[in-house]
Formats: sequence, C-alpha cells, structure tokens
Amino acid sequence: MILRTATTGTDVGSPAVNITIFLIFVAVTLAVVLRASRNNRTAADYYAGGRAFTGRQNGIAIAGDYLSAASFLGIAGAIATVGYDGFMYSIGFLVAWLVALLLVAELLRNTGRFTMADVLSFRLQQGPVRTAAAISTLVVSFFYLLAQMAGAGGLVNLLLGVQGSGVQNLVIAVVGVLMIVYVLIGGMKGTTWVQIIKAVLLILGAGLMTIWVLSRAGLNFSELLGDAAAVSPAGQTLLEPGLRYGLTDTTKLDFISLGLALVLGTAGLPHVLMRFYTVPSAKEARRSVVWAIWLIGVFYLFTLVLGFGAAWLVGADKIMAAPGKANSAAPLLAFELGGELLLGVIAAVAFATILAVVAGLTITASASFAHDIYANVLKKGQVRADDEVRVARITAVVIGLVAIVGGIFAKDQNVAFLVALAFAVAASANLPTILYSLFWKRFNTRGALWSMYGGLTTAIVLIIFSPVVSGKVGPDGASLSMITDTGIDFHWFPLDNPGIVSIPVGFLLGWLGTITSKEVGSAEKYAEMEVRSLTGAGAEKAIEH
Repeated sequence: MILRTATTGTDVGSPAVNITIFLIFVAVTLAVVLRASRNNRTAADYYAGGRAFTGRQNGIAIAGDYLSAASFLGIAGAIATVGYDGFMYSIGFLVAWLVALLLVAELLRNTGRFTMADVLSFRLQQGPVRTAAAISTLVVSFFYLLAQMAGAGGLVNLLLGVQGSGVQNLVIAVVGVLMIVYVLIGGMKGTTWVQIIKAVLLILGAGLMTIWVLSRAGLNFSELLGDAAAVSPAGQTLLEPGLRYGLTDTTKLDFISLGLALVLGTAGLPHVLMRFYTVPSAKEARRSVVWAIWLIGVFYLFTLVLGFGAAWLVGADKIMAAPGKANSAAPLLAFELGGELLLGVIAAVAFATILAVVAGLTITASASFAHDIYANVLKKGQVRADDEVRVARITAVVIGLVAIVGGIFAKDQNVAFLVALAFAVAASANLPTILYSLFWKRFNTRGALWSMYGGLTTAIVLIIFSPVVSGKVGPDGASLSMITDTGIDFHWFPLDNPGIVSIPVGFLLGWLGTITSKEVGSAEKYAEMEVRSLTGAGAEKAIEH
C-alpha cells in the first residue's frame, strides 16, 4: 500500500489496484454496450433506445444522468472545504429537479419526438428555431462536458500516483475517446444501460461510505459536524452560512446568481429532457420521475455526510493539495476509511459516473445536430434514417475532440462549479423559450430566436469576461481561473456565475421579440400542442412518425 505526500500534491492507494478495477468496469460496460447495439436499426433506436425502457429503468437512468461528477466529486469537495455554502449545491440541484418535473418534463415528452427542438419548433418556423435550439444544445453540452473532463483528469492523477499536466491531459484524452466509443457503438440504448449500472454503483458506494463515516462518529450526525468543525481551518464557521458566499456584497450576489442557475437550469438541460423520449408512454414517463426523484434525493443526503466526513477525516489542507484539489475529497475519504481496495472501488464508481454522463451528453448533442440541423433544416426532412444516424455519429466524434481540448483548459476547476455554468447557460437560453412555447399562445418565432440567442450570448459573454476565465487569485497568490497566468486579466463582470443577469435577459428578450413581431401563430396549432402536452393525446402516433 502506498501513502505518499509530495510537495505538489497527495497520491494515495495502489495504482495497480486502482487501474485494474477501472479496467474491469470499462470491460463490463463495453460488453453491455456491444450487446445493446445489436438492435440499433432505426433512428428511434439510436436516439431514444427504441422507447423500450420501463419507467423504473428510465428513472434509474435519469438519476445516473443527473448525478454527475459534480454531484459526487464536486459537491463532496465543496462541503469539505466551505461547509454549509457547499451544501447549497446539493439543495439547488435537488430543487431544480422538482422544477423540471412540475413545469416541463412530461409536457415535452408528450409533444416531441427526439429532441428539445421538436417541441420549440412545433408551432413556429422550423428552420431558424431548430438551428437556434441545436446551437444552444451544443453549447450547454460543451460546458457540462468540461466539468466531467475536469473531474476525470484530477481523479486519475490522484489514483495513479503521478504528477504533471501532461499526464492529466492524456487522461482527459482517454476519457474522451472512451466516451466516443460508447456513443458510436451503443447509441441511446447502450448509454442508458451504462447509466443504470453507474447509478446503482454510485448510490450503493455513496451509501456504504455514508454509513462508514457515521459509524466513526458513533452514528451521531451532530458529533460528525462538531468533529469536522474542530479540525477545519475555518473552525465553527464551517457550519454557518457565508464562508464562501457571504464575505462581501459581490459574493452574496454571486450566491443568488448561483441559486437561480441551479434551480432553473435543469428544466433547460437537453440531455436530461431527452431521457423522457426513451419510455413508451406518458404513464411510464411519470413513473420514471418518481424513481428518479427518490434516488436523487437520497443521494444528495449522502453528500452532506461525505463532505463533512472528508473535512473531518482527511482535512481541507490535504484535499486542496491533491491533484484535482476539491474534486479529490471523496476518493481521499474512501482511502481513509477502507484503504486501497475501497479507494479503487469508489474511484471506479467515479469513473463510471464520468463516462456515463459524458456519453449521455455526447449522444444528446450529436442527435440535436443530426436530427435538427442536418435532417430537418438542411435536408428539409427528406433524409433516410441511416444517413441521419451516420451524421450523428460523425458529430459525436467532433464533439468528443472539442470536449477533450476544453477539458484540458478546465482541469483544475471544481466540477460542481463548472456544472453550475452549464446550468446558467441552459436556464438563460432554453428555459424561457420552453416555457413560452408551452404556455404563451402569443409566442412566435422572433421571440424564440431572441430568447435563445440573446440568453445564450449574454451568458457566454459574461462567463468569458468573469473571474472564472481570468483574474481570480487565491490568498496564496496563485491563479484560480482557467487562464493560470496571473498577469492576464481581462475580466470586468464581477460574478462567477452569470445567472442573475442572463436568465432575466432571456425571458425579457423572448417577451420583447414576440410583442415587436407582426407574426401571428396558428391558433389551431397551439390548441393541438396544448392538448397533446397536457393529456398525451396524439403523442404516441406523432412519435411513431
């Protein structure tokens, strides 16, 4: 067993054990993907798994899609280092799922076929709306992919006992290649089964660690909190609001911005919404939601124990010294509890999390380009299913390569924080258009385009000129931004998350574009959409076509 502390980080466990368990998982999931790919004959098979999954299976898969590296690695690390403020990520992600459930999930499933753009273009001009929706889907997926790649790089550096950006970059590339292979071979059917396996492993692994941590504290949660505060550099403030987001007026605004992005973002995440097309009926869609919400809720309770457990048993200083920094809290806690074997298992679960989520994101983004832009905009719907799937697979390769490059730049960022950026973009560009399309009869094409492009552009510009990209320096003088050169600073937007500005802009532009346009939508088409979305009447027939 190796336990080694270096000046540049902390490496734990046996690299041989860690990589062996990881390779076993990859082999098993690839076998599952290969088996599932045998029945990929049509576009519906590739995009929606042939709509053959039950509500329970899809609910577990949704939980697997939603519980990303941000949930396991990022939130545990955030709680371990900033305590109460870190747990706000768990609260935000869970409440966000309720918003998605109540406002959009079943309605989108009843109205669309394969993608979010099917719904947005239902009663509007097909070409421009589908193009805008596909661009938005690609951008949101890219930001989400950055988070998964960042988690992968730091995790493997920690597990293999190596240092240096070169190795971390290589690891990110390997994850990207595996992701591409899963999507090319398995399609939605294969990635769904990977999500199911990953969700079961993740929840069982987190549950085991939670019980283990509580047993070390005498099964007394209050004692656990007290022990964590006693060893933390922050002391008792670890258990109080404000350690990260209450220090200044700017950080308080940043917290509000983060909360808006988290709570509203899920309802605009294309890869989560697309999962509702994999079940055969609206009834099964509702059933899948019940399963998902229970699994997600239980898991986020686990993160509270894991985060404070890492603060107590590992320590914030050791966590921040490790490769991946805060993202290493859960693996380091696993090593502290059960040595190299538990570390290897939990690391494999973390990798399962990353691979499954990136595969789901990639298939969503590639389906959006192939189905919305290629098939319905460029080919005007006159395209064979085989050609459409071929374009989707080519797109998946391109997306994977772009994600690898982006992940290399973002590798030292907290993954929960990076996912919050994806949520902000989704809430700014997609959510206003989705809600207006479903509930506002007057809504028209100009409103949709202004909302999507305006919200998307605002969010991206504010992120580029925020401290996330340049100009953020820690107490030790080291850069905390994606651009690590402290001499480069072009930020002028003071907040890390743009949601407080970009989300209202998306809603405002959607309203403004609509009322300034002379376009009058079809009352019959809106009535058809309303009835179908609320009752499911006619949805199954539309899906088959």
